[in-house]
Amino acid sequence: GIVSLISLAVLSYERYCTMTGTTKADTTNYRKTWTGIVLSWTYSLAWTAPPLFGWSSYGPEGPGTTCSVNWHSKDANNASYIVCLFVFCLVIPFVIIVYSYGRLLCAVRQVSGINKGMGRNRERRILIMVVVMVICFLLCWLPYATVALIATFGKPGLITPAASIIPSILAKSSTVYNPIIYIFLNKQV
Repeated sequence: GIVSLISLAVLSYERYCTMTGTTKADTTNYRKTWTGIVLSWTYSLAWTAPPLFGWSSYGPEGPGTTCSVNWHSKDANNASYIVCLFVFCLVIPFVIIVYSYGRLLCAVRQVSGINKGMGRNRERRILIMVVVMVICFLLCWLPYATVALIATFGKPGLITPAASIIPSILAKSSTVYNPIIYIFLNKQV
């Protein structure tokens, strides 16, 4: 899940850099691609390894069919880890996504001012893609984050195992939606 979130942020930033860069993209050089992959996995590992060393813990999630961070523990050790996950693995990637796509949209608008006819259609397609990407990101991860925060800071038993199933499935399936969005809303794919 964390790799999915970070990958979305890295992809949005890479797309922004590619679309606004002054140099032509080199399709034979995979250095940026590998750097993005290594960065995503390294950052994710840095945030998922601490429970193995005592900062929070892992345990069954929901009805016990999946494993996740122990959201129901109320101690300060666990709560601090949950807050850090929320900030560094949800809020910051979301800010990067919004920034990258927002800057990309601004760049497309500037180009559209030069070429009015074709630029408007391109601007509209990119705007739709950006809005859909951000909405899907929020629909997949915000319910999961909300359930985790409520389970951590709310009254014990407030989040039942059955209530946590759908947010968990949405979050874990988020990587499936982005390629679909790119394929249907981007003529360059």
